[in-house]
Amino acid sequence: MSEKPVNTVSIGGYQCGTGHPLLFILGPCVMESEQLVLRVADRLAQLRDRHGYQIVFKSSFDKANRTSVDSYRGPGLQDGLRMLELVRQQTGLPTTTDIHECGQAAACAEVCSILQIPAFLARQTDLIVAAADAAVARNICVNVKKPQFVAPEDTVHAVKKCRARGLHSILLSERGSTFGYGRLVNDFRSVPIMQSFGVPVVYDATHSVQLPGGATTGGQRQMVPTLSRAAVAAGCDAVFLETHPEPDSALSDGPNMVVLDRLEQLLCDLTRFRDVVLSLN
Repeated sequence: MSEKPVNTVSIGGYQCGTGHPLLFILGPCVMESEQLVLRVADRLAQLRDRHGYQIVFKSSFDKANRTSVDSYRGPGLQDGLRMLELVRQQTGLPTTTDIHECGQAAACAEVCSILQIPAFLARQTDLIVAAADAAVARNICVNVKKPQFVAPEDTVHAVKKCRARGLHSILLSERGSTFGYGRLVNDFRSVPIMQSFGVPVVYDATHSVQLPGGATTGGQRQMVPTLSRAAVAAGCDAVFLETHPEPDSALSDGPNMVVLDRLEQLLCDLTRFRDVVLSLN
């Protein structure tokens, strides 16, 4: 592997990439209510103010890939964007959400600082093009999550699709790879491989501990700190962590999410790991 290139992206006043502090993408998996969204966002803003962390608020207005037809999907685009705008107004946190259809890109770009392409949709050229066009128009960023079934070196094609539309503010996310049935594994070679394309790399810790299968997806929340530390040691530029005040009663991905009251210590630990990594480079 050649020397890691200098990759820096500006996101809502933050700098993410080589030589910069970690970017944290945090929030509940899905928008269960306005009360929950603002409760979590307020706590994240407190952590930003107390420690100077670079925090982007994340939550989904629609979980379009739920396993069961009976599972809660979210409030929908209109109400979801209204809640994200409230977060931005009341806390000043930049926001992100995932998009599933081309027609959602422009509306989300008016509110969000990052448009997120879900892993299952990262091969959909029209969706990436729509997100890239919307991001260029609003001078924001696109985060493409590496599909569970795609090798890290093949994510270069998503980067090329964005750049072909004039977008250079691009993130790639490592979120685990399918290994047999009902397991995901992280190959941390993904971090330097994807960074070699000239983009910062995000480690999605809470989706990496999912246990797919069954009517609802399980997870191993207790493994989030271990894998997150490994990813930061491997040189990732950002960490994606979903968090909830009471994950066991959450309407989506509860088994994976970090308990909100335990988040501060984890962010402190990861920041210390990042400081060590930066001191070695």
